[in-house]
Amino acid sequence: MKSPARPALDPELGTLITDMPLIPEITSEILTQLRQIPATPLETLLADRQIHRREVHVPGTDGYDIPMTVLTPHTTTTAPCVYWMHGGGMIMGDRFSQLDIPLEWLDAIGAVVVTVDYRLAPEYGGIIPVRDCYDGLRWVADHADELGIDPHRIVTAGTSAGGGLAAGTTLMARDLGGPPIAAQILSCPMLDHRNTSTSSWQYSGEPTVWTHETNTFAWNALLAALPDAQVPAYISPALADDLSGLPPTYIDAGSAEVFRDEDVEFASRIWASGGQAELHIWAGGFHGFDALFPEAGLSAAARRTRTEWLRRTVPGA
Repeated sequence: MKSPARPALDPELGTLITDMPLIPEITSEILTQLRQIPATPLETLLADRQIHRREVHVPGTDGYDIPMTVLTPHTTTTAPCVYWMHGGGMIMGDRFSQLDIPLEWLDAIGAVVVTVDYRLAPEYGGIIPVRDCYDGLRWVADHADELGIDPHRIVTAGTSAGGGLAAGTTLMARDLGGPPIAAQILSCPMLDHRNTSTSSWQYSGEPTVWTHETNTFAWNALLAALPDAQVPAYISPALADDLSGLPPTYIDAGSAEVFRDEDVEFASRIWASGGQAELHIWAGGFHGFDALFPEAGLSAAARRTRTEWLRRTVPGA
């Protein structure tokens, strides 16, 4: 199938991306190599910040101990909490991936940041990653006093796969009786395993940050070719029949990325259900542009806008 025309890239980002090693499709062999690339050391991210770090292992529903990191501003008494789910297609990354994003919110509103190391596909598939995230969320709410967190100001948040997991975790919290979620931030979220939108096909056949083919690989790794009728909406939130009763939601994406249309559709369905969503589609942004190149002009605007929404929606400590 010939790829349709694509929206033009932002000129600055288009120049920056030329230095990235782009591939048309992740394979099992490439995934092994990608998993060996070291992440930015947490110590580098925490430099010049007055933060208390605590490592915990939280018991999950199936006996697995879920690693999580709690980062608390030294001045915190009873603060909002950002519960962070990292990106990586649910096939790579760890709880320190893209952590510079929620650390900006720690700086802006004095939030406690809790980041969760959910299990990855293909080793662990189906509902396991989102169940790990939900179990971690319940632990945070149950230990709010101990952590200096206001249990009524918990924000679920993530980017890419983490954005999809944040949406699924929030749906679980709504359906299973809590914990209460004050807001959710879904940055370029991975929401729909069907991978059939116009934007998914626009990014097929040519190398870019995240392609239609790589998206297919990641979903197959997670779902192992499970029939559509058996795919839980908690792991593919676009399948949810009912999007009512969700907290205020922030959704953003680039105009030049595979997830654009499913993200727009998700925001539209929240509005149709009577909910509140703020949607930003950044012209010329490719997938994850603001995480990959945070100093670019469009990235700075996207990150600033997201932070200002959080500041308005969930007052700080």
